[in-house]
Amino acid sequence: MTTLAPPPQQQLNDEANDDNVRFFTEFLDSENVQGAREHGSYKSQINGLLATGQRRLIVSIDALRQYNRPMTDNLLNSPGEFIPAFEKAFTEMVKTVVDPTIYTISDEQPFYVGFRGSFGDNHVNPRTLRSMYLGKLVCIEGIVTRCSLVRPKVVRSIHYAEKTKKHFARDYRDAISPGNPIPTGAVYPTEDDSGNPLVTEFGYSTYRDHQTISIQEMPERAPAGQLPRSVDVVLDDDLVDRAKPGDRVSIVGIYRSLGNRNANQTSSTFRTVILCSDISLLSTKAGGGIASPTITDQDIRNIHQLAKKRNVFDTLSQSLAPSIWGHEYIKKAVLMMLLGGVEKNLDNGTHIRGDINLLMVGDPSTAKSQILRYVLGIAPLAIATTGRGSSGVGLTAAVTSDKETGERKLEAGAMVLADRGVVCIDEFDKMSDIDRVAIHEVMEQQTVTVAKAGIHTSLNARCSVVAAANPIYGQYDLSKDPAKNIALPDSLLSRFDLLFVVTDTMEESRDRMISEHVLGMHRYIPVGLEEGAPIREQVDEIMDADTNEQDTNDDDIYEKFNRLLHANVQQTSNNAKPKILKSTFLKKYLYYAKNRITPTLTKRATDTIINEYTSLRNDKDEDTRKKTAPVTARTLETLIRLSTSHAKARLSEKVEDKDAKAAAEVLRVAMFKEVVRKSKAKKRRTAVSDNEESEEESDSEMEEDVIEPQK
Repeated sequence: MTTLAPPPQQQLNDEANDDNVRFFTEFLDSENVQGAREHGSYKSQINGLLATGQRRLIVSIDALRQYNRPMTDNLLNSPGEFIPAFEKAFTEMVKTVVDPTIYTISDEQPFYVGFRGSFGDNHVNPRTLRSMYLGKLVCIEGIVTRCSLVRPKVVRSIHYAEKTKKHFARDYRDAISPGNPIPTGAVYPTEDDSGNPLVTEFGYSTYRDHQTISIQEMPERAPAGQLPRSVDVVLDDDLVDRAKPGDRVSIVGIYRSLGNRNANQTSSTFRTVILCSDISLLSTKAGGGIASPTITDQDIRNIHQLAKKRNVFDTLSQSLAPSIWGHEYIKKAVLMMLLGGVEKNLDNGTHIRGDINLLMVGDPSTAKSQILRYVLGIAPLAIATTGRGSSGVGLTAAVTSDKETGERKLEAGAMVLADRGVVCIDEFDKMSDIDRVAIHEVMEQQTVTVAKAGIHTSLNARCSVVAAANPIYGQYDLSKDPAKNIALPDSLLSRFDLLFVVTDTMEESRDRMISEHVLGMHRYIPVGLEEGAPIREQVDEIMDADTNEQDTNDDDIYEKFNRLLHANVQQTSNNAKPKILKSTFLKKYLYYAKNRITPTLTKRATDTIINEYTSLRNDKDEDTRKKTAPVTARTLETLIRLSTSHAKARLSEKVEDKDAKAAAEVLRVAMFKEVVRKSKAKKRRTAVSDNEESEEESDSEMEEDVIEPQK
């Protein structure tokens, strides 16, 4: 029998493939590359992979670029040609390195290569993914919104003909197989060439796990007013079930176009997917490590310098939403919510949430929605929803069916997508009772449990809830009990740490101050703009004006005081101009304090918290009509969380007595109305020195007039 020689083109391709395999073998065998220096030689990594049962070697693309830049460019631009050669070199090295007496490796066992590092222009997100990246190796970051079920995919089937006593093997390839193979049919053979029936030997056949997930761009990165883009990602074999809905992931894979079976004959559009070669979970911190601001050494010095000041908490709260008049204690509560407490995961499996939930109930036109909008802008990760525009499954999770395969998929809701962030719910009272019950579990256990359509799972939803609602009758009726004004059950109200009742009090002096503040906001002209000039034409001048400021410490973190813009900010005792922090620095301070500081309770703080809680529970003489929320054991946890967040604002590692008192003050203002002001003013009188007593009393009286409309 003669053997035909391969055609010249195929021979050249085989020689080029052998050269690529030889190059990658030399790269894996080298010990002078960056990846080998940092994590040991690739041979030692291979032994570690086999010891843990893994079959995917993670290679640093930076180390490969340092070793040979042209070959790295070829790998990024033609991964379908070079990745199979890399995996072949990896498989050959495994067979030479491994000890056959310890590990048994079959010839059919596949080994894979994944890549991490800097991808340059190939580092994209679902919105910037264009046709120019088709066929290239890309790195994409996003949030997992849907996961299909894990299904087996046949790779090789073995069939037996009883009449001839022979076995037949058949390989299966499709458009998403690695490399650039020619797809084969997906039909099992039922008879051989002679017409003899075949029996499938399932035990000898080879199957691989297969899963499809959808990656959506980050909610905070999506432009306002536009729908977030998404892309499908195909996971095979060892990559399945590496991510669940709500996880923020970084995926490296080949961007490939598939034929669209549902399109008509005149359509030229095709479905595109990413064939994943490596998937890694981003940081579990706020924003998945993406939305976090960049903090420099100078920022850290400024943060610690500000934290040493005595009134740092008041400075931070005044810098929150300076365009909103009044609402001093609501701003303090928002500041505590943004900082949060300390999450506890005990050894016995108990989870104690550290996130603070906040509810504002009050009359229209009291800036409730504006406070929500400000939280959306200042929080690293925040998602906005409305009562009427959201359903129960839209907030938690939904089980949907895939249009192409018909199988069930799990789709994450708003609270799952906001894991480690903030969910702002406006018009909270407009939600139906059925939809509102769905968030009970999220607000306390911080998980979403789904048991629908054969899918039973639990998703993380570790987020703070900030909600705004109107009373039952539109206006808050002070003559009635708060429970009759608020159309929410006690089981839900107790899950909110703080509940503020905001009333629109009709008072001439207050109305005049609000009018002056609103008119001052309308009269304000940004720096660099001429009066009457269009804003769009002078955006560059505004940017230049900001960059030309003096680089002093105060100018770095404080805004320039403007009488029109900051009219509502309280003056200091020596009539100096109050200092308002820049929003960019405020974001950095909040992020640093929330994620770097984990305060612990002291004995004095514990005693103060216990005394405050018992006084709230056993106080029978107070007018019960003024209590906005029931006092339960959750109120005790609220005091602990608020005290911890106040300590975080000071960058303190210990929760001290003054933190507990400040937390109790905010809690009493939220639960009562006029009752707390007297004790608050009395505390201030006893706290100040003799020479400052009269001045401090006048300040407290002025604050009482400001606080009055909030309650």
